[in-house]
Amino acid sequence: METCKMMNNFCKTLLTLIFSINFSAQIFAQGNRKDFYTEIKNYDISTIITADSIIVEDRENTKEKIVKAEPIGFIGHDYQRFYIHFISVIQNTNNPYEYFVYGKTKVKETIRPFQGTIVVKKANIKKDDDFFPNYQLGYATCEVNFYEDKKLTSTGFIKGEMTIGYVIDPKNNFRYNALYFYSDGFSNNQFKGTWTSYKTNNSKKCNFGDYRIPESGNLDIGAGEFSPDPKYFDKGWKHYILTQFGETEIDVEIGRKKEKEKWWR
Repeated sequence: METCKMMNNFCKTLLTLIFSINFSAQIFAQGNRKDFYTEIKNYDISTIITADSIIVEDRENTKEKIVKAEPIGFIGHDYQRFYIHFISVIQNTNNPYEYFVYGKTKVKETIRPFQGTIVVKKANIKKDDDFFPNYQLGYATCEVNFYEDKKLTSTGFIKGEMTIGYVIDPKNNFRYNALYFYSDGFSNNQFKGTWTSYKTNNSKKCNFGDYRIPESGNLDIGAGEFSPDPKYFDKGWKHYILTQFGETEIDVEIGRKKEKEKWWR
């Protein structure tokens, strides 16, 4: 029994150390950034938000094109799963900082269309990254306002802030930043905000993102990648959990098949 306790404490300490190292690395990577707000209007971040595939790499000469996973998210204090899919994101020709957005949300079996805007408020860039010296890495901080159809039941509006990571490669291609895709805790397109009901005017915390969810508390128990705690099995995470913790190959396959469904069509 004492040995088990010692092992548990060791594992907790190790996980804490890993998190601290990863967090420190992220903070370090944020340094030496320059303002890029004036220049960002000349690029189109819609290609990052709606990307079907991304180029992942762990070194400059090692590249792989993969299918980008759908955003993952939650709504409410009980971490009910929240789905969102961006069908169309178009840059405003009259205001290049603004993007017109159309998409759909899903909670349980309720699917609702939405329209709205994403507006770039800040942008930065870092040249000569330590591991990718010929690349420029940056982030755009955006204001988000999405409105579900008022004519339908169980609808509301989403407001908050999204952080979008981009990279400019040696050939001046502006694309999704997946340079550190294989690093623990990788994420992009991180949104933090609220969903507010038209009917009751009550608001719920609503966060989502690519590969990780910001401020997801004890929902996410993964070290290297997002992993929902099995205790949220009945909060819409059943099939995602099966892909990771399925007891049989059939369970895992059922989970993967469900996760690949294009529910927005």
